[in-house]
Amino acid sequence: MKGRLYLVPAPLDFGCKTQAPLDSVMPQGTLVVAARLTHWISENARSTRAYLKRVDGIVPLGQPIQALQIVELPRELHKKGDHSGDFDARPLLAAALQGHDVGLVSEAGMPAVADPGSSVVRAAHVLGLSVVPLVGPVSLLLALAASGMNGQNFAFVGYLPQDAAQRAQRIRELEALALRGGQTQLFIETPYRNAVLLEALLRTLQAGTRLALASGLTLEGSAVRSQPVSAWRQDGAARADIGDAPCVFAIGK
Repeated sequence: MKGRLYLVPAPLDFGCKTQAPLDSVMPQGTLVVAARLTHWISENARSTRAYLKRVDGIVPLGQPIQALQIVELPRELHKKGDHSGDFDARPLLAAALQGHDVGLVSEAGMPAVADPGSSVVRAAHVLGLSVVPLVGPVSLLLALAASGMNGQNFAFVGYLPQDAAQRAQRIRELEALALRGGQTQLFIETPYRNAVLLEALLRTLQAGTRLALASGLTLEGSAVRSQPVSAWRQDGAARADIGDAPCVFAIGK
């Protein structure tokens, strides 16, 4: 009997100064499955152990953390991602072929969505393994729902270019898509560059375009603000409050 691949969401508070109580953001059923898994594929083994230590405080682990088998995705995939199909993840699933259920986990949110892991999911399908996504927080969908923008037609486009000229060009392209077809455009940034990206958006976007920021989702200090660019430009307090918590940006009608 082959094992299954479980996609295990993680809380969205990785790297944040404060953490939400785990049982307030993760369903009990997800924690029960996570607690019994003994084999893991992770974005970062250290953060996975920290997460499982929190799980153990609610649902006792089936084995001590030190006894768990945790393999990491290669470091080069963390930056460029593994969605292109170039990386063969089949060797990482050897334990599943031996009958062990395996958990796939990223540092925050759902693995393989805005995070590495899609290569593992593809490999599982190639190997004939059952793939079981578990319920948990997905920042992109939480931000979209709270934005008031089109939730029937949307796209996640990852990170925008860091070069100022290239970033401005990309912003104009995404705005054109949003205004022409009504497709909400979602993107993210490394938290310490949130303010830089916000200012670039306000310089580049048209006054009537709607811009939403969803910051620190599921945390006590979470904030979602959605308003036209013209209102953002006049709202100095909102711009000053952006901070360095994980943030999802959205533009649309």
